[in-house]
Amino acid sequence: MTVRRSVVRGCGAYLPKTILTNNDLAKRVDTSDEWIVQRTGISQRHIAADGEFTSDLGLASAKAALADAGLDAGDIDLIVVATSTPDYTFPATAVTIQAALGITNGAAFDLQAVCTGFVYALTVADQMLSSGLHERALVIGAETFSRILDWEDRGTCVLFGDGAGALVLESVAVDDGNGIDDRGVLAARLRADGRHCDKLYVDGGPSRTQTVGHLRMEGREVFKHAVTMIAEVVDDLMDATGLTADEIDWFVPHQANRRIIDGSARKLGLSPEKVVITVDRHANTSAASIPLALSEAVGDGRIKQGDLVMLEAMGGGFTWGAVLLRW
Repeated sequence: MTVRRSVVRGCGAYLPKTILTNNDLAKRVDTSDEWIVQRTGISQRHIAADGEFTSDLGLASAKAALADAGLDAGDIDLIVVATSTPDYTFPATAVTIQAALGITNGAAFDLQAVCTGFVYALTVADQMLSSGLHERALVIGAETFSRILDWEDRGTCVLFGDGAGALVLESVAVDDGNGIDDRGVLAARLRADGRHCDKLYVDGGPSRTQTVGHLRMEGREVFKHAVTMIAEVVDDLMDATGLTADEIDWFVPHQANRRIIDGSARKLGLSPEKVVITVDRHANTSAASIPLALSEAVGDGRIKQGDLVMLEAMGGGFTWGAVLLRW
């Protein structure tokens, strides 16, 4: 008997050209490079230019992923964009990207799970591909969080940046043997607990305020829950697949805070050498952070075909989740 796996064919990324350093921020709010680095591990972030939209970032990353895969846009019949900062309330940013790529068939939609968005989107796309409903997908995480920040709130404005990353997935038939040895998405776990929504949210929206609003966060509360929630869902995934931490080649976490990343890796028993870190240069790019980190680690040769890769994220809602895939 054969089953279908969603195999990664290519990856790509895009970061806006403008770089905002901690020292730049210190000229705008009461903060310092030392204060930010000590608490978050962040040194700089990229900021979208005026007139540069989430769809532009997502489109650039999609083109890079297609080039890496050696495919044309016409080979894609599914686009899923994870974003909390869409171009418009509607239509979906995914259809803007679809049109820009010249694709006129298949499906395209946005998915909103904040910083866990890419993990959710990858899981949804995998299910649509493995069911046979679609053949090839672009899964994109794209954000312009700079547009929803309160630049006078030093507790949040120092944490976030803009960027986009994308994967091309292809549905491939494989023998139903030892699935852990197959390439592609092997397993996923998604979680949510809406009781925590007031700990990380945006205080605007078309229904409640008819405004975009600004990001608000109770940093200590988020930190307190993050490591525990991340470890729980990753442990569950490893138990379900019978794997141990030693068998994981690379851990690619959501890039929110260096202390959360380090704490999660220690709790999971993962050596620091296996952890991909980009938060120092990208800051928290929400749904874009995991594909940006993947693209960097693949581009510099760390992640290679056949490697076992664990992705995880936690974000507003709270939402959290993990995906295990073999590159």
